[in-house]
Amino acid sequence: MQRIRLRYTKRGRLRFTSHRDFQRAFERALRRAEVPMAYSAGFTPHPRVSYANAAPTGTGSEAEYLEIALAEPRDPEKLRELLDESMPAGLDIIDAVEARTSGLADRLTASVWELRLDGVEPAEAERAVTAFLAAETVEVQRRTKNGMRTFDTRGAVVSLEAVPAPADRTLDNACAILRLVVRHLTPAVRPDDVLSGLRAVADLAPPVPSAVTRLAQGLFDEESGTVTDPLAPDREADTAAPPTAAVAADAKAPEGPAA
Repeated sequence: MQRIRLRYTKRGRLRFTSHRDFQRAFERALRRAEVPMAYSAGFTPHPRVSYANAAPTGTGSEAEYLEIALAEPRDPEKLRELLDESMPAGLDIIDAVEARTSGLADRLTASVWELRLDGVEPAEAERAVTAFLAAETVEVQRRTKNGMRTFDTRGAVVSLEAVPAPADRTLDNACAILRLVVRHLTPAVRPDDVLSGLRAVADLAPPVPSAVTRLAQGLFDEESGTVTDPLAPDREADTAAPPTAAVAADAKAPEGPAA
């Protein structure tokens, strides 16, 4: 059995799709692409697909991950192309690698987020960021399935800064862009929790809902302070490992007649 790890996006209007909506779209894409899936055992077999730390509904993402198990080996890149063609635009399959290591979910320890705050002056956002980072704790409340819960957002935030808007982005009105690196802790601290924290410590309240996008997700490197690519260990292991039968059908060309 071969395992393939995929990176996918949620862009544009598709950021409003729930995780369950994505699951349905992805399983349809598996059928359209005729992927030879491995199935679970039991009376109601399901395709063996593992999702890892999906972004909340309403947030965009450039770094969502999942793993599939195949009954027959396939070339990861060709499989990625077939699946991407079968998915709606905005839910794009942008990377694929054969799983050569264990513990993908264990390598998703932090995320990089971009928060676009329309109607907020950059200077106002910078003052709020300074107040948030200066605080030892920033407690917020969020309703969970078990009721209201109070927790500290400051401890999960590795870095928070106001960054200039991209040069190719036209901003007719006031707009602040924040860059956030947050650890994946329990309870999970989400970008909207950090926005609630900014409101609590600096009365920062954007007049319209913020646009939130996950830019990266992976293992947090304490030395460099960066979030690393969680698929990199599989790529490194792949270069050192012998080729599998994954490309048997694709790499094996028929031999011509002897001269």
